[in-house]
Amino acid sequence: MQPIMNTYGRLPVTFQKGKGAYVFDEDGKSYLDALSGIAVCGLGHGHPEVSRAIRQQADNLVHTSNLYGIGQQQTLAQKLTRISGMDNVFFGNSGAEANEAAIKIARKYGNDQGVQLPTILVMENAFHGRTMATLTATANPAAHAGFTPLLNGFERVPYNDLAAAQQAVRNNDNIVAILVEPVQGEGGVSCASDAYMNGLRKLCDDKNLLLMLDEIQTGNGRTGKYFAFQHFAWIPDVLTTAKGLGNGVPIGACLAKGKAAHVLQPGNHGSTYGGNPLVCAAANAVVDTIEKENLCARVSELGERIRAAIKEQLQDTGFVTEYRGKGLMIGLVLNTPDSAAEIVKSSLDAGLLLNVTAGNVVRLLPPFILTNQEADLIAQQTSAQIKAFFAAQK
Repeated sequence: MQPIMNTYGRLPVTFQKGKGAYVFDEDGKSYLDALSGIAVCGLGHGHPEVSRAIRQQADNLVHTSNLYGIGQQQTLAQKLTRISGMDNVFFGNSGAEANEAAIKIARKYGNDQGVQLPTILVMENAFHGRTMATLTATANPAAHAGFTPLLNGFERVPYNDLAAAQQAVRNNDNIVAILVEPVQGEGGVSCASDAYMNGLRKLCDDKNLLLMLDEIQTGNGRTGKYFAFQHFAWIPDVLTTAKGLGNGVPIGACLAKGKAAHVLQPGNHGSTYGGNPLVCAAANAVVDTIEKENLCARVSELGERIRAAIKEQLQDTGFVTEYRGKGLMIGLVLNTPDSAAEIVKSSLDAGLLLNVTAGNVVRLLPPFILTNQEADLIAQQTSAQIKAFFAAQK
């Protein structure tokens, strides 16, 4: 019996080393990483600035407690609020914890206004985490199975449907916040329209609701802006991020602004490990590198390059019905249901790491530090694997 709980359907490979855009297994075989640990290692593997920051901080101080001041945490908070325009930040250890903090802000915001059952409007096909609150906010029946009863205080409407959100708010006076992903990563790399996002901002302004953006996956440069909301001309009330912030070191952040910024007070929330010196040192190195090397612009350039190359190689096949995404969030919607999983397995054999989501969407989340040649190789190998899969179906 394996001593690890059987919570993952793991692929038959164990990686021992990583450098740049490549990882290496126990036998020394190299794999081009077009997944980045699921949008985590935006700076690739073994990045010298991140490694240096971790080593230096580990030599000095790994952990104290949030009972005391933490210099690296304060520095990181200043950087994130400057970049985002938000007022303050709470640090946890993961995206789910960041979203838990957002949910607690929304509930307390509602309770402070005398709302009897503070309710958060969430979306179909959303994914917000696997804790009980974030699982309830998530729209995945398979993830819910076996964990009922879920929590109350959530109402769900279709994604990218502004009229549905407006109708829900009109019909339910208990709604105090809207929680939405600018791009639904787990939901198939589906991008919200500008009109939808702008409409949600106006709806929240008109009704005194909190607009809460889940940027766990889209933040930290992934879409070609530091945060995806920066593609628009407004700022959210609450913003969560995690994956790319630590480049593999576990850290999550919940940022707040204006009326949301001072909802939580001492005793309302906490995290033993959240924002400790080690993780914040790594995150500071990540933020500094993204800014110094202008990687957001590079992400846009690489994303366009990969999408265009794949489309050129597959456009006459009919195998892909839609090319989705922003920046280095790329989704290829295949024309057959539940077909992408086999492509993931064959790509692994060929030395390429990619992912499947929503059954028939091949998802690419490569690192920002790709060379043009590596980007072209990802496009070439992905296209080849898709062609090979469909050829085998004949």
